[in-house]
Amino acid sequence: MDSFEQLCRERRSIRKFTDQAVEKEKIDYMLRCALMSPAGKRLNPWEFYVLTEKEKIAPLAACKTYGSGMMATATAAIVVALDSKASETWMCDGAIAAEHIMLAATEQGVGSCWCHIHEREDSERLVREAAGIPENLTVLCVIALGYKDEERKPYDIEKLMYNKIH
Repeated sequence: MDSFEQLCRERRSIRKFTDQAVEKEKIDYMLRCALMSPAGKRLNPWEFYVLTEKEKIAPLAACKTYGSGMMATATAAIVVALDSKASETWMCDGAIAAEHIMLAATEQGVGSCWCHIHEREDSERLVREAAGIPENLTVLCVIALGYKDEERKPYDIEKLMYNKIH
């Protein structure tokens, strides 16, 4: 990418992936970027659980009625879980780390999509079991990863909602 703005324009939610596995080096890069994300008082309440086995990822496609179907074709997933008692900013810290992962994925040519899990008990139970997450952590989201099997146009600068800026 030539610029951060270009990276932001290119980062789109991808919901269909090819069978090509995401390389460990690329996943490691995404995780390093997440570890550098800011956190309130630098308490770093996040933990990242990496799933690369289809038999663990694919069942997550049914963890919600809407918004989890992309897991059926994802070849990797990163669960963002947090210690909600460690910091009052835990949820924001987790969301920032998740966005770092998704931007890093885009930079590496990998598609991604956020799947919200927080406060969805049945969904959280399924994710917790698939990833082996202890009860003391709260699951915020699962990020589906894979090589794109769909094309999404970059954001059109002319069509941004400039009326939202005051």
